[in-house]
Amino acid sequence: MTTSHCPYCSLQCGMTLTREGRSLAVGAWEAFPVNEGALCRKGWTAAGLRGHRERLTTPLVRDRAADGSRGELRPATWDEALDLVADRLTAIRAEDGPDAVAVFGAGGLTNEKGYQLGKFARVALGTSQIDYNGRWCMSSAASAGLRALGLDRGLPFPLADVERADVLVLAGSNLAETAPPAARHLDRLRERGGRVVVVDPRRTPTADRADLHLAPVPGTDLALALGVLHLVVAAGAVDEDYVAARTSGFDAVRRSVTSWWPERVERVTGIAADEVRALADLLISTAARGGRVMVLTARGVEQHSQGSDTVLAWINVALALGMPGREGAGYGCLTGQGNGQGGREHGQKADQLPGYRLITDPAARAHVAGVWGVDPDSLPGKGRSAYELLEALGTPDGPRALLVHGSNIVVSAPNATHVTERLAALDLLVVADLVLSETAAMADVVLPVTQWAEETGTMTNLEGRVVLRQRALTPPEGVRTDLEVIAGLAERLGSPVAFATDPEEVFAELGRASAGGPADYSGITYDRIRAEHGVFWPCPATDPAAGGPDGPEGAPHPGTPRLFADRFGHPDGRARFLVTEFRGAAEQPCADYPLHLTTGRVLGQYQSGAQTRRVKELPDTGPFVELHPQLARRLGTTDGELLTVRTRRGAMRAPARVVATIRPDTVFVPFHWVGANRLTNDALDPASRMPEFKVCAAAVSA
Repeated sequence: MTTSHCPYCSLQCGMTLTREGRSLAVGAWEAFPVNEGALCRKGWTAAGLRGHRERLTTPLVRDRAADGSRGELRPATWDEALDLVADRLTAIRAEDGPDAVAVFGAGGLTNEKGYQLGKFARVALGTSQIDYNGRWCMSSAASAGLRALGLDRGLPFPLADVERADVLVLAGSNLAETAPPAARHLDRLRERGGRVVVVDPRRTPTADRADLHLAPVPGTDLALALGVLHLVVAAGAVDEDYVAARTSGFDAVRRSVTSWWPERVERVTGIAADEVRALADLLISTAARGGRVMVLTARGVEQHSQGSDTVLAWINVALALGMPGREGAGYGCLTGQGNGQGGREHGQKADQLPGYRLITDPAARAHVAGVWGVDPDSLPGKGRSAYELLEALGTPDGPRALLVHGSNIVVSAPNATHVTERLAALDLLVVADLVLSETAAMADVVLPVTQWAEETGTMTNLEGRVVLRQRALTPPEGVRTDLEVIAGLAERLGSPVAFATDPEEVFAELGRASAGGPADYSGITYDRIRAEHGVFWPCPATDPAAGGPDGPEGAPHPGTPRLFADRFGHPDGRARFLVTEFRGAAEQPCADYPLHLTTGRVLGQYQSGAQTRRVKELPDTGPFVELHPQLARRLGTTDGELLTVRTRRGAMRAPARVVATIRPDTVFVPFHWVGANRLTNDALDPASRMPEFKVCAAAVSA
């Protein structure tokens, strides 16, 4: 039996894996504190791809004729495939420079693979053009957290702290379906007398667990947060001592919310003024009696062109009430992807180096280059963000080649038809995956790689807890790890340094590269993770507080389960209040597109569905269009009838699902299948570069 972690969401639920003949059995790991043995249906069926008929076990290459026409994918040896990729990359770099080659990573890669991919891009390829699909996960919360709190860690406290809150505000989260084992914390909170508030345009299973459900017009969440802070200020409920001692910038924010009275909020959001007052009164009364208020945001309020401003506005509310830094209180973000947190800490993002360092910082460049054994001046600068990178593919000034690891862009990118056209314009598309996803099917070279149970590596969950997935079985013959793929390509490209393939060796190097950075992993080892059920970063190699008469010099750092108790991440230790101004969604309904379209997940599927749609035990319902009975009557449609949803970018056809749990002016489409993201808007948040997945103008017809 091997202890490991689920291959899906950011909870990284603990599980046991046991070989039973040729199959792999998933069992409960009750000692792991995050899920205490509980798993959702995706976790229990996680071994479903083992031996699947669609599993890739040999490289595939696509021959091109002299006229540029593309043939069919055919089997190839590993040497042929890697030689072909290296030769084509070398030629493209020689013709147009290193930035003619790009790399696209994923929030599902282990820390080791994400770290090595960033190093590969900057050292072996010399390109600045690297980003990852985690840019579409929680970059708005990351941007806001960095600006307001000085540090980005999804939850600055253990997940179990949720149970200790007296009031929990979930803004844009359907926790009961996206991370079901975590929903028990909502139940326990309510059992001890706490209250749960859910802000979502749909009445989801999470909203069914709430004491108060507010359903704003999609794209207006910022106005609600501004209105709540207006009422906190008007009631004289600001914790002035906390604000004076631990923050800066509040006077400007205080002035900025004076016009956001409840009736104005109602006109903008569609939430009744009395409901806005009810939420504010709940927060104010809780704080007045010394209670704990916690605000958690998720993709529903973050995947907007004003997503980072919306998060900042909710952080302003939490700071005004004096909550961040208290146990069972404050602000946090519910990360989505399995390694959405660790994936952005160690070099996959266009602007970052390992340890959450900025690539534009000379000291950071010098430190990381020293670990890598290269000249700091050889490292490229900041590249394009994820969508901007994809939009530039195949253009005169953009990359001609793209290497994709662990991402199914054709399904997951906004304005996906346009992105697919950009992929088709490339001279070379290389995809490393375990199945022939929609993106891999377009590739010139497909490299078959290991899945989660066939490799060892670390992940960083939504709490900042670094955990260890352990190999439980041997990969199929012909399959390699991403680390082996990266090393093989680096050698063929004449990399100035070698790339290790042993994950524990790579993790040790990651620790050295991250040392001294905001996300310091230098005190974390595989043995510590096994012994402690994970280690929270930052965790430097030694604990300065342990020196002197009360402790031995050089004692190991214990890790940091809770941040901000004494100081925030800015150099002066203070949090920042930041003014936000409401603009609304980039695309508003009109006569031709009179409805709001929003997208999201369903319980039985995950991300682009490349894996979960192939697990027979999971319900593959296909896409659907969720709409209110009032809208269904206007359209003359009934449940199950086919509908066409159109936006300015495309159209899709799917059966109607008529429910009373969605706003009458809104339709919902899940994004796990091809179609939904052909509709979504590629407008970007100016700070985070997050696309506006969660709202655009749409028309629906029978």
